[in-house]
Amino acid sequence: MAHPINILERYWKFTAFRPLQEEIINAVINNEDTFALLPTGGGKSVCFQIPALAKEGICIVISPLVALMKDQVNALQNKGIKALALTSGIPNREIDTLLDNCIYGNYKFLYLSPERLQQELVQDRIRQMNVNLIAVDEAHCISQWGNDFRPAYKNINILRQLHPTVNVIALTASATPEVVKDIITELDFISPKVFKQSFYRPNIAYMVFNEEDKYFRLEAILKKNPQPSIIYVRNRRLTLEITQYLEQKNISSTYYHGGLNNATKDQHLKDWLASKKQVMVATNAFGMGIDKSDVKTVIHINLPDSIESYFQEAGRAGRDENKAYAVILKNKNDDNALNNQFLKVLPTVDFVKVVYRKLCSYFQVSYGEGAYQTFDFNFNDFCKAYKFNTITTYNALNILDNTSIITLSKQFNKRIEVQFLVSSNTLFKYLESHRDFEVIIKSILRTYGGIFEHVTKINSSLVSDKASVKEFRLLSVLEQLEKDEVISLKINKTDAQITFIEPREDEKTINRIASIIEQQNKLKQKQVKAVLDYVNNDQICKSMQLLTYFGEKEVSPCGICSVCISAKAKPKTDLKITKNKIIETLEFGEQTSKALFKLLPFNEIDINNTLKRLLEDDIIVITKTNSYKLKHI
Repeated sequence: MAHPINILERYWKFTAFRPLQEEIINAVINNEDTFALLPTGGGKSVCFQIPALAKEGICIVISPLVALMKDQVNALQNKGIKALALTSGIPNREIDTLLDNCIYGNYKFLYLSPERLQQELVQDRIRQMNVNLIAVDEAHCISQWGNDFRPAYKNINILRQLHPTVNVIALTASATPEVVKDIITELDFISPKVFKQSFYRPNIAYMVFNEEDKYFRLEAILKKNPQPSIIYVRNRRLTLEITQYLEQKNISSTYYHGGLNNATKDQHLKDWLASKKQVMVATNAFGMGIDKSDVKTVIHINLPDSIESYFQEAGRAGRDENKAYAVILKNKNDDNALNNQFLKVLPTVDFVKVVYRKLCSYFQVSYGEGAYQTFDFNFNDFCKAYKFNTITTYNALNILDNTSIITLSKQFNKRIEVQFLVSSNTLFKYLESHRDFEVIIKSILRTYGGIFEHVTKINSSLVSDKASVKEFRLLSVLEQLEKDEVISLKINKTDAQITFIEPREDEKTINRIASIIEQQNKLKQKQVKAVLDYVNNDQICKSMQLLTYFGEKEVSPCGICSVCISAKAKPKTDLKITKNKIIETLEFGEQTSKALFKLLPFNEIDINNTLKRLLEDDIIVITKTNSYKLKHI
């Protein structure tokens, strides 16, 4: 058996392990059931990949995220290690071949979703494999009190039945003590080796700032720290809006969200990873599996929905162990916004039943049918058709996805349907006067038989590649052909695909998951309260608050967070002088707080404190435009 350090050097080009990695690897190699709690950036994947490479046979990896599976498989393949992932959308005949490769082809890793594990075909083939390790990634998904609970995770024990002598390693980056206990119970660990790395990140300064003008503070932070940064926002619109704002302020920026096509996502990511762009403005679809060690600042311009997700996102800063910042910008409206966005839109059991029934009607799925049928899905059209609130409906669909009633894959597609309306003779006469269309039309005809007889869905990327033209050129030609009545053309934009996993049973289907829906709603209420407690508590060190949430007992002030700095800050000038200067300035007209920061030679804390005192003393007032003016003017 190769020594772990030699495997690390050969494939990862490192000469030493990170904290706890070597101990975890040795426990796994010694066939111990192992639990590893390593915060974001702690190098979890190495903890199961190296033992699997050290042993004969294949490692089964259970992961809930397709993107993460693909990233890890690509990384392994780039190292010359044989690995594959069974993601959704692969036909059964192809799955058969891939699983045979795992049995006979010296593959070292097979990545599966917990849902895929339920298939008899997959179970039968795994039974025949020489399995050397079972790895459960994102293991918090197995606990009903874990962030992103996935009921299908509770069936992972099937693997223990198929290979009862094989040990299991469970890995997660965020788990409370309650969740850790749940994971160990659910995976049937006996005398497990438990490794917990402290959540303390001494190089990260956790900051919470109350801001009237968040964009002004954003600009100030990024200009003061011109290194790579991530800004997390709550919706797709804001990714573009903030990117445009920063570009106008000469801060290079790009954006990322689930609605972009893959080519655009890849380009934006490459620009940021290569530091061609300083800032990535993203929804929380961004970050999982992305390894950029020199991120200086992670900024949340909206309140996060849980401490678990916040800690993971904030932890993408400072992985090079240099000083870094995790900043939340909040204002007086954010508490209500968080409640409105996450609590008022929690779907009830009854609403989930309605959405499921309407979904089946929308796609004309008959009672007792629909299993493993896939449909292109335009979410906004669906909500308009039934007059549903979009956020509540989206949450209901996510529940159906997480509980394996459906799978919801979020992707932007153009569905193009074409049929030629003229005879082949007429078409070729048409081409005599439209020679520049010839290559495109012939590429379509040679790719799709029967396109004269019936409406045919065409793949625009495939046709444009065959014809060696850009996709927009293909679409332009198709639109002209439609105008000339040569073809019928229908272009539907879709932002998702839905696959029904179970046959339609209406109420029976949802009744099976009713208790899960109710329990997850309670969990979300608890998580939102924890976030509000965190951002509004300016008395206890921010790092201490986070560590206590994750069950750490021995905690002390970090000295660098917004609370600690505020406690240490001493007035740099006499407040009477600050007060007089503010009044003198306002004699010439009203000013915003940021204008006062620029005009006056005092620090922002002193100015803000003095403004509060002047308001309390009824000397100044706030205008409708959030400026300050003297009351007597």
